[in-house]
Amino acid sequence: MHYLEFEKPLAEIEGKSAELRAMAASNPEMDVEKEAEALDKKGEQLLTELYKTLTPWRKCLVARHPERPHCKDYIDALFTEFTPLAGDRNFADDHAIMGGLARFNDRPVVVIGQEKGTDTKSRIERNFGMARPEGYRKAIRLMDLASRFNLPVITLVDTPGAYPGKGAEERGQAEAIARSTEKCLAVGVPLISVIVGEGGSGGAVALATADKILMLEHSIYSVITPEGCASILWKDSDKMREAAEAMRLTAQDLLKLNVIDQIIPEPRGGAQRDTAAAIAAVGKAIESNLAAFDGKTSDELIAGRRRKFLDMGKKGLAA
Repeated sequence: MHYLEFEKPLAEIEGKSAELRAMAASNPEMDVEKEAEALDKKGEQLLTELYKTLTPWRKCLVARHPERPHCKDYIDALFTEFTPLAGDRNFADDHAIMGGLARFNDRPVVVIGQEKGTDTKSRIERNFGMARPEGYRKAIRLMDLASRFNLPVITLVDTPGAYPGKGAEERGQAEAIARSTEKCLAVGVPLISVIVGEGGSGGAVALATADKILMLEHSIYSVITPEGCASILWKDSDKMREAAEAMRLTAQDLLKLNVIDQIIPEPRGGAQRDTAAAIAAVGKAIESNLAAFDGKTSDELIAGRRRKFLDMGKKGLAA
């Protein structure tokens, strides 16, 4: 188990419990089960308390946890007959964005998501989930395909932001993000977006301008990372905690501001502690939100989506 900075006391308790059981396994005469169970109970109580009072910065750390389920995990568990489609038909295939045709509860859909990778090799291949222009152009191509065949689109967002490299800028990164956002607004089929980890900058907005935006309980969604915000405002990236507080990037804040539509509860201790339960909760949320759009015409969907985003800023930051 990978423990975060604020979970160190929990790591000590769970480590002692595991150590006692390991000692008992090597020496059958030792009876340590009562002590181990007492430590387990203490650890459970501490875990509940830690995650009940998470600060925005700690939520950032949880959203970035390397053991949280990623896009590929959700696709493997929730979708059947997934057929990946590659390339933007212009420059290359971007492995940071994966997508294709699939079935969700036996219903044909198009699924698109950002994949960070799970180990060093896959993270480098996936560019840590930071897409280049060709990734967003691939997403546009898949949304066009969905519109042509009247297939709902489901997007899974998990990125620190779009890739800011020289080559990406030369190939039109900003234009590709804007076109993808435009396509999200104009596509004539239901579009459900789930922010499963980090929803960073335009890299997230390009896939999350949806009819329904869902967020896992401990995920984040913001225009910039707290570190980036602190560097710009205070010229000091160490002020990222203050930036995270001010940015209103948690699911709870964003629901109050009407930026998102639903919070999906996570298992105790975050999605990384029970990936199967987290994935199942996301599946149920997608199913219920998709059902709400049954019978709606393309014109109704586009008009409703447009109205949703035009109304988004009316509530104000005083909420």
